[in-house]
Amino acid sequence: MKTTMTAKGMNITPAIENRVLRKTQALGKYLRADTEMFVRMRREKNQRIVEITVPINGVLLRAESTSDDNLFMSIDRALAKLERQILRHRTRLNKRLRDELPVDTQPEFIETLDAEETEAREVVRSKTYTVRPMSQEDAVMQMELLGHSFFVYIDVDTNQTHVLYLRRDGDLGLLIPEA
Repeated sequence: MKTTMTAKGMNITPAIENRVLRKTQALGKYLRADTEMFVRMRREKNQRIVEITVPINGVLLRAESTSDDNLFMSIDRALAKLERQILRHRTRLNKRLRDELPVDTQPEFIETLDAEETEAREVVRSKTYTVRPMSQEDAVMQMELLGHSFFVYIDVDTNQTHVLYLRRDGDLGLLIPEA
């Protein structure tokens, strides 16, 4: 497994690099040997944020964790979240994960899975609405007026469906689906 580390607002010391490599290699029991893992670490004020991304044949596994001034805790929590995702979606990811993955593999980073986390989520409400062509500025205003964290609209210039969403940092993100 290839692990790529980047840092913003901090230096990657040999101790941090060794810890990340040792911990990420433990996930090798779930992933193929040619899998790439991207670990992004950043410092914002007193927060240490670790984001781990693993692209696997069209599926993107992503985990993020934040802690106060403790990078190692953020690393461990992000890896636990990633492992939880792998275990929760094991049947759907089975063809993309390691072929010889044993069914009774014990989790490396998480102590126990909560019953509600292992249950499959189900759609409890469905809603239809008319999607109108509008500009990005109009979509931002509409999303803010509705008080939603996302908004789906058709861009007036490109005639494509776009998804505008509120990011955790308070900024906005735009998803543009590509067929």
